[in-house]
Amino acid sequence: MCGNGLKLPNRQSTSSELGRFEPVSDAIVLAAVERAERHREREGEGVMMSDIAEHLGFVHGSWTTRRLRPQIDALIAEGSLARSRSHGVVVWELTAVGRGGLERTRRAGEVEELPEAPQHRAWRHARVMAGERIDGFRAEAREAVEDAAILLDAEDAHSDAWFGIAERLQAACWRVGSATHCLREWREPGDSRPDVDDRCDTGDDMLDSEELGRVLYRRTGRRGVWRWPKPGPLD
Repeated sequence: MCGNGLKLPNRQSTSSELGRFEPVSDAIVLAAVERAERHREREGEGVMMSDIAEHLGFVHGSWTTRRLRPQIDALIAEGSLARSRSHGVVVWELTAVGRGGLERTRRAGEVEELPEAPQHRAWRHARVMAGERIDGFRAEAREAVEDAAILLDAEDAHSDAWFGIAERLQAACWRVGSATHCLREWREPGDSRPDVDDRCDTGDDMLDSEELGRVLYRRTGRRGVWRWPKPGPLD
């Protein structure tokens, strides 16, 4: 058994790719709820209005909510959706009636294709960013290593200089590792389940429990592109 899955939020905004609300069919709203449920890390919790909006390809906000809410209320009234609360937050989920109706509509070929899923958009965004930034991150790591080598030859170097270079090395190497994972190792997510980073990798079963724990800890947050510093004017 590897580490617990971590579905971290994509704090690096991709909202510029989302559009303004436009009228959509009941069938595609149900399809968006269904996919949002499927992509939730925990089953049976329902989905929020922001989830529904993003799966429909809309920017979530008061404008979208005001226009989408009457349609969702009508779907509740007909029995296709159910509303509840999870941890104090209002959520929605498909009912058996809704799933059956959606399946019949699909068989009739009357459901439009949903926009790109948020989890796929997050993967694509991270992959593009990693390709753009990894050379710069490598240069930063190389510079830190070179400065550490200079310190090794300076017998009178102050301890603060070593503590400073340690911070630089750790941060620079972490960014190279994170970008490497996002560019080459993060597999493109499918549509059947949530894209959760379980932090597992090939060969983990060869490690003892103590070493595995250290490895899993180091991999925590490796998809966190929001932790990368903003690019400078020359990046």
